[in-house]
Amino acid sequence: MGLVLAGSFILFLIVGVPVGLAIGCSGLLVVILSDFPLAMIPQTMFSGNESFALVAVPFFVLAGDILAKGGISERIVAFAQATLGRFRGGLSIVSTVASMFIAAISGSGAATTAAVGSALLPELKEKGYDVDFSAALIAASGTIGVVIPPSVPMVLYAVIAGISVAKLFMAGFVPGFLMGLGLIAYSIYVARKRGYPAAGRTSGAEKWRLFLQASWGLLTPVIILGGIFSGYFTPSEAAAVAVDYSLIVAFFVYKSMDFRKFYRLVVGAGVTSSLIMFIIATSKLFGWGLAFYEIPEAVARFMLGVVGDNASLILLMIMVIILLAGMFMETASALIILTPIFLPTVTQMGVNLVHFGVLITIGLAIGMATPPVAIDIYVASAITGLPIEKISRPIIPMVLVLIAVLLLVTYVPSIILSLPLFIWGPAGI
Repeated sequence: MGLVLAGSFILFLIVGVPVGLAIGCSGLLVVILSDFPLAMIPQTMFSGNESFALVAVPFFVLAGDILAKGGISERIVAFAQATLGRFRGGLSIVSTVASMFIAAISGSGAATTAAVGSALLPELKEKGYDVDFSAALIAASGTIGVVIPPSVPMVLYAVIAGISVAKLFMAGFVPGFLMGLGLIAYSIYVARKRGYPAAGRTSGAEKWRLFLQASWGLLTPVIILGGIFSGYFTPSEAAAVAVDYSLIVAFFVYKSMDFRKFYRLVVGAGVTSSLIMFIIATSKLFGWGLAFYEIPEAVARFMLGVVGDNASLILLMIMVIILLAGMFMETASALIILTPIFLPTVTQMGVNLVHFGVLITIGLAIGMATPPVAIDIYVASAITGLPIEKISRPIIPMVLVLIAVLLLVTYVPSIILSLPLFIWGPAGI
């Protein structure tokens, strides 16, 4: 029956059935063939969305949209440009640094790519940067959006694995910073090789003015993450606070938001969140089939049988599968499917679940910038008008840089666990 579950799911995807429906239809098929009562289907699907932590998903999605459309991201990019643009190739550094700042607000790779790309790509083109390189760099930097907290995929993983969202958020800081550092180093190398110019110096008074304008946006992650880690509110409550604060800034400070635009953002966030929740519901049914027929345990036995108890090789196999899944599936869908499959294996190996949660998030995030299904590349393509294949070539070295970071944090878990260990101690994680 496990073959029926996996085979039908793959077949549905091949013929073009949307992921959520493919997952649900596969689970439905197993229920029918196993002669279980059909009443269990709605009960199981409903139970998938009962977790209070999932309340954070629509709020973080909406906060990311407000960030991109409410003038907040443009001011953060302008301040970063004034600060770093004076270096050779400075605008390429700005694109990554701005992505890291905006990642700490949006929780979404696509939103980060759209926000930075819309604000910075015209300037990059004007200063003589190759458009394909610029688009690729912004798309690659967008992957940081789901690693540096807050992060929608991390919320989903925490719900599935039954671990603390706050601890997972804290664990994402250092690897997200390393991803940004790797992309900055590569962009500096390319900028010097191609002779990209500096953007020019900005006066101290102008920098101060731009800082004051951007400070409202820069305060957003301080409020969100500071509130979570200080215990003032839960991650779900923090997501609602992020929306409220972003709305106040967009409506009353920057005055770049009106009710018509806000209505469109709410509808868009509602559609996106509904799709995610539907995938979670159908995945609960799919996961029931996996658990009932002990497929995760079979996967664990297979991996242990192939490479023995060599944890390094098993982690490498899992990371390769995650990277491949990220290339062909949307991040949330792949995470919801793969997490319950691999949890028994990594638990048996003694891998910390917070460590693994960050690893699977990074692996699937890299898939967002890796063809053929690369949402960040499609966003960059829509902004620049370049065909997908022209962005796909220059992004390959950047993806390799990100994979190198993934391998580093895979085999040196202290990089990921350092901050959680510092705050909660060994007993707390």
